[in-house]
Amino acid sequence: MEKKRTYVVLGGSGGIGSELCRRLLANGANVVIGARDAETVKSQEWFSGAHAFALDATDLRSVEACVRDAAGKFGGIDGVVNCVGSMTLKPTHLTTEKDWTETINVNLTSAFAALKAGVQAMMKTGGSIVLISSAAARIGLANHEAIAAAKAGVIGLALSAAASYAARGIRVNCVAPGLVRTPLTERITTGEKSPQASRSMHPLGRIGEPGDGASAIEWLLDPANSWVTGQVIGVDGGLATLRASARS
Repeated sequence: MEKKRTYVVLGGSGGIGSELCRRLLANGANVVIGARDAETVKSQEWFSGAHAFALDATDLRSVEACVRDAAGKFGGIDGVVNCVGSMTLKPTHLTTEKDWTETINVNLTSAFAALKAGVQAMMKTGGSIVLISSAAARIGLANHEAIAAAKAGVIGLALSAAASYAARGIRVNCVAPGLVRTPLTERITTGEKSPQASRSMHPLGRIGEPGDGASAIEWLLDPANSWVTGQVIGVDGGLATLRASARS
């Protein structure tokens, strides 16, 4: 009988993270969720069968403890995903030092923490690490300076690590979503004018759903795709690479 796969998902309470956890659990995997508020995670309807670990995703030792605990509990891990993130939409002159520091910590430091803990746990066995960037790191969008810088750092981190650990059988990839309808983006994706403007930015003409990002992450975690590493997969409706044509 094939051994159950084990995945650690940081930020599993968010829109994409929770959808990913649902899918992994439905496919019979062991899922360990690292979150600041573990009790909130446990209260979600899909949580049954998962395991929650309270942590600060920007603290390297806290993340290492979570991954180490998961590996000990299940005899190793097969993948780590960092879905922790934030969204700072301000031009540079309005971005405070606190805004900048928090944006870098939440988005880039958490990615480094997940990467470091993941490679330490999978050094002898190989596995998959998936980090989340953004379309904003690949195309210039007004008022995205801080978040674009942090998410561009995530891409650089993933590409370098993919080269460093390929010989160990550790795959490192990035998913770069466009605007996705989640609790984090609610103020942009609700109302009348803002959603229409957002839809028109994406050549495919719609805002993303959590399942769009989750399916790409799930695909990258799957050992069936073990020849894929060092990739940045844009799940963004064409935002970062295409110019939308007028809709009839």
